[in-house]
Amino acid sequence: QVHLVESGGGLVQAGGSLRLSCAASARTDTTYPMGWFRQAPGKEREFVAVISWTGETTCYADSVKGRFTISRRNAKKTVYLQMNALKPEDTAVYLCAADPDGIWDRVESYDYWGQGTQVTVSS
Repeated sequence: QVHLVESGGGLVQAGGSLRLSCAASARTDTTYPMGWFRQAPGKEREFVAVISWTGETTCYADSVKGRFTISRRNAKKTVYLQMNALKPEDTAVYLCAADPDGIWDRVESYDYWGQGTQVTVSS
């Protein structure tokens, strides 16, 4: 079992920045990819970014490429999402996910999810 807890969300003006964190607690080592997804009201959950166990491989949704950066510190079992140049359309609940058993950018590949943290970007 993997328990994920997100933090760092909040209200920010357009053009601002936020840094999200996701701390994982597990009985075993967290040697698996971890990703970020988001869900806006009335919309389906969508992929944002994912990072491999070593951190050498990252992948981003086109909508956030060049603005968001995913990273991880395995010693702390924590994954981060640095979000810069935020736009009102980035407003959503951001959720952390771990240990995909399929394609890394697919919601259905993940069994472990956090509760989410709200990000609101005002215009």
